Amino acid sequence: MIIIGVDPGTIFTGFGIINYDKNSFDRIKNGLIKLPSTKTIAQKLELIYDGLYNIIKTYKPDEFAIETAFYGKNVQSAMKIGYARGVSILAAIHNNVPISEYSPREIKKSIVGNGAASKEQVNYMIRTILDIKNDKMRLDESDALAIALCHAFRMKTPSQKSKDWKSFVEAFPERVIK
Repeated sequence: MIIIGVDPGTIFTGFGIINYDKNSFDRIKNGLIKLPSTKTIAQKLELIYDGLYNIIKTYKPDEFAIETAFYGKNVQSAMKIGYARGVSILAAIHNNVPISEYSPREIKKSIVGNGAASKEQVNYMIRTILDIKNDKMRLDESDALAIALCHAFRMKTPSQKSKDWKSFVEAFPERVIK
């Protein structure tokens, strides 16, 4: 299964594509969509959309994972990240790719084991897990790969929660006493 992870931003939007097969994870591609400071926010959003749309068309991922929005001290920055998330999600929707969202804390915890880990710690663990050597990977790229891996880990061990009693019984018949 091919999974694309996206770390949306208005200076750099990172993407990471992995192949997940049962217990193995292989990096397919990672990179950045660089957004020139001379462009307006609308032009940057178009570059993000076009870039991700073409990446999705090229690599044909089965799943799309993105970091959820988080509230920072600067409302304007949070809004711009929200716009970047929106056009990123739209690129996936236009390619009929299922979308999942994960909080920064959830991603860090799944990769490093600590929800308050630094970006450098995430970068180190991504290099270790995916056996990446001598690669000048930017933090936005390792964050995107971390998002893709977090999604793979969640698929490997899905939540034990069920929406209703019937779905619980169907998912876990061995837990029901007859």
